Amino acid sequence: MAQRAWIDPASRVTLELLQQLLGEYQPRDFAIELWDGMRWAPDPGQFCRFTWKINDPGALRQAITSPSELALGKAYIYGQFDIEGDIRAVFPLAEFLFEKHRGVAAKLRLRNKLLHLPSKAKPHRGDPELHGAVHSKKRDLQAVTFHYDVSNDFYALWLDQNMVYSCAYFGMADDDLEAAQQQKLDYICRKLRLKPGERLLDIGCGWGGLIIHAARAYGVHASGITLSQRQLDFARRRIQREGLAELCEVRLLDYRDLEENSAFDKLVSVGMVEHVGESRLPEYFAQAFRVLKPGGVFLNHGIGRAGNRPNFLESTFTDVYVFPDGELVPISTMLQRAETSGFEVRDVENLREHYVLTLNHWLDRLEARADEARRLTDEVKYRIWRLYLAGSAFFFKTGKLDLYQSLLVKSQGGPSGLPLTRADWYRDSAG
Repeated sequence: MAQRAWIDPASRVTLELLQQLLGEYQPRDFAIELWDGMRWAPDPGQFCRFTWKINDPGALRQAITSPSELALGKAYIYGQFDIEGDIRAVFPLAEFLFEKHRGVAAKLRLRNKLLHLPSKAKPHRGDPELHGAVHSKKRDLQAVTFHYDVSNDFYALWLDQNMVYSCAYFGMADDDLEAAQQQKLDYICRKLRLKPGERLLDIGCGWGGLIIHAARAYGVHASGITLSQRQLDFARRRIQREGLAELCEVRLLDYRDLEENSAFDKLVSVGMVEHVGESRLPEYFAQAFRVLKPGGVFLNHGIGRAGNRPNFLESTFTDVYVFPDGELVPISTMLQRAETSGFEVRDVENLREHYVLTLNHWLDRLEARADEARRLTDEVKYRIWRLYLAGSAFFFKTGKLDLYQSLLVKSQGGPSGLPLTRADWYRDSAG
């Protein structure tokens, strides 16, 4: 630890407090730097993976008094903490700080030291607010707009050229992002076994990458729906530019407002079901069942909470700053709701390792263009997305979150119409 002739009393208390908190944390492969320049180096022999800069002693007191993912996240995005270096490496530390059980004596010692730190942190903006009943059409529109209408140019900084904002599919761990996202689009089309002339609906189509690929490579008539005006405008421009207007269309539409009955041969939903809400899942699957032709196939792709992990009782950082009103349920809950709506479950695949790789690519690309990201949004938005991408990678890597593709069929008790094996899914390219 660095030595100085005079030490700010709050700085001295903070260092003592951190030594007490982190005494059992091994290996301590990070440094801590305080607001006055005082630095605590990593353990001897450890490569320094990141530096945790504490800019506000009041924020540290606040975070320790009410330890939670949300409190630590707020302190970071508003500049009370900084993370220099590999931000992914901070999450085991954060988990240690707010999950470690401490006895009464240890808590009293912490409390006594905390009393010597400022009681208030520097003020920051209020949390984002949505209005109306949760998962009503009006509020869902606000939630989608909050996340997806940040800026098309912002997303273009770190997504692939097709603007695919969902888990990629890696044949090899060192595949680049462009290749892995192209492989994902084609893998979905092969799972759906698309054929020329079929009608495909993409529920929550984003910037249109999947419907464009399906129309161009498989000759289907592809429709997409989204609640984001910016995504709609982008997708329509791209469809026109690629000469696919006769095969592709995108509409600004809530899935609950679909009027078609038995109109589509195939359905797909990629990264949208997380916005539906557990209470609305029966309605979501019932609507999908209604618009699908008998014998049709629905591929539902979404994040699930690990079944052995309890639901959070309080809002998380992602709930507040990234995906307001988003809800993650275990795959058992998802499949039960699908079956209750009439679907037959034919295949379930967990691709969480693929999402770790995807998120790492996104984070690296975002950090490489940090100045542009700040210019297109602001410092807080950049920090939110940096923390969100890094934290998500950690949660998928540690099995706290899963990524499922479920293949559902509207068989209605008759033949499924599917081949006996999955062999056709694994050919190298579209037929």
